[in-house]
Amino acid sequence: MKICMILSTPFPPKEGVGYYTYNLSKKLIEVGHKVVVITRGSLMKNDREVFEDIEIIRTPFIPIYPFYLSLQKLFVKKVFKLLESEVDVVHIHSPLPPPIKTTHPVILTIHTPMLSDNNYINIKSIYSLLTKISARFVSFPLELKHIKSSDIITTVSKSVAQELKEYGLNLDEVLVIPNGVDEKLFYPSKKESENNKKYIMYAGRIDREKGLFDLAECAKSICNQRADISFIIAGNGRDFNKLRRKIKKTGLQNRFIFLGQIEKNQMIKLYQNATLFILPSYHEGLPTVLLEAMSCGLPVIATDVRGNRDLISNGENGLLIPPKDPKKMAETIITLLEDQKLIERLGKNARKTIIEKYTWNDVFNKFLKCYESLAGGQT
Repeated sequence: MKICMILSTPFPPKEGVGYYTYNLSKKLIEVGHKVVVITRGSLMKNDREVFEDIEIIRTPFIPIYPFYLSLQKLFVKKVFKLLESEVDVVHIHSPLPPPIKTTHPVILTIHTPMLSDNNYINIKSIYSLLTKISARFVSFPLELKHIKSSDIITTVSKSVAQELKEYGLNLDEVLVIPNGVDEKLFYPSKKESENNKKYIMYAGRIDREKGLFDLAECAKSICNQRADISFIIAGNGRDFNKLRRKIKKTGLQNRFIFLGQIEKNQMIKLYQNATLFILPSYHEGLPTVLLEAMSCGLPVIATDVRGNRDLISNGENGLLIPPKDPKKMAETIITLLEDQKLIERLGKNARKTIIEKYTWNDVFNKFLKCYESLAGGQT
């Protein structure tokens, strides 16, 4: 069986949807199936490569608002037409993949609904204004078109499934198949921090909606109370420089380490040696970084928003805090730092949660049943 994955994010992956597609593709290849990934490229002509046995085709992408989606559709349509006779199932991943017409069965995975995310956007720039307009008048109609043309619709969490009511979908029409993690790769290990240094870790995109400016605000209180704590920020994004300037203004630049985009092996070591993981976002689907941190037995603190609350039972396998509340964030971090038994219990239960519900083997098996049912039981 050959599956065609269509997405709109970088591949090989640099963020959540890409990692989701990558891990699913690798599992398919392990059992003898073939995978081709079509995604956005640069302004240049089609770019093709084979990465770890995954065939990748990057079509030209011209970022001219609001025509970029229509232009992308033309490029993808041309590429897909050449592949269509080889494909058994098409698997489309939101957000913002171009629509295609095909006689093949289609699975749509909605990682995060653009209409719902639109509610979290604060208009503070031309970029945010265009994003908000685009979500309502460009993205929403596109998502509806995908929904109507798909045979199976999946999403990554119950919270996201509930939000799809805005799209006219009932819960029984949506199959929840969560994100997953490789529990054999992301595992607990004995701390190796130099001189037993303690640090709070964040990983992911660096932009305002991830709550990192709230983290910078709460860091003042934490650093005043705990001279032994530093912060490590792994990732990149449009607010990278703004965040660094914000931290410099608070005088805490020596307590923050910005690593930018890092390799997987380095990320695993950071999880394994961190004191705790913080995810202060304003909204999530089902965040990969939270799964990875929990798989490494790391106690986690996350905001009580969709996606996070699907994964975390407050006080059992992590701690939930209100979004946009630096004071409460600081209080919760200090409470956790000063309670070693709580740290150990949350970390142990976090790992247990992953093993029981969120391994890639479990996720893959659910998708494989979908593929085989659509492709007539091919193996």
